[in-house]
Amino acid sequence: MTETRDETLNGDENSPEPDFLTSTRTFYDAVAEDYAARFERELADRPLERAILQVFAELVGGEGSVADLGCGPGRTTARLASLGLDVFGLDLSESMLAVARRESPGLRFEQGSMLDLDIPDGTLAGALSWYSSIHTPVEQLPALFAEFHRVLAPGGHLLLGFQAGDKHRHYDRPWGRPVSLTFRRRQPEDMVRLLADAGFTLLSQTVREPQDSLEETSPQAFLIARKPAAVAS
Repeated sequence: MTETRDETLNGDENSPEPDFLTSTRTFYDAVAEDYAARFERELADRPLERAILQVFAELVGGEGSVADLGCGPGRTTARLASLGLDVFGLDLSESMLAVARRESPGLRFEQGSMLDLDIPDGTLAGALSWYSSIHTPVEQLPALFAEFHRVLAPGGHLLLGFQAGDKHRHYDRPWGRPVSLTFRRRQPEDMVRLLADAGFTLLSQTVREPQDSLEETSPQAFLIARKPAAVAS
């Protein structure tokens, strides 16, 4: 992949959806099989990430449904299912979902946008956004986190994973495919503030340094937050 300058993706009022959603879907539809093969050992090579998913699963518990929002090829969805959660995956890309359904045929995977979830208010015990908010422009993050807050039940938990930093990374023609996309890095304290603005209470903040063996160029950040429980009248 070639790193170039960041590009701003602006919506077009004549388009049925914002440009960044169209670009994200197009990108992952084109690279789904390459991506799935490249990151086949994603969790196997990341013990800290496995531990964080274990903590999230314990916090959520065995009651209620959990959504893996932006699930990609479904490896994290399958990991959460193995930890005892009633989890389903959602993604923009039908090609990514095809990989997920092929690899985990016993799990449910749906096509959709995180910004407009077809999920009733207050019905999820947990929600996971595992490196799936990284293509959302910063001005759209308040709406994204408000949507996460809407679908979670009182007391429900949210886990965010993302690359930490200020410098975005733009990939052009990965694996020779004629597509490009910006991967947005965030400062954890900025994400914590946005979560608080959306009504969440932070439970945990973890940042680990990049690992050369994984060809990482930025720290990795993980936030666990909770929607406050309903106050008894």
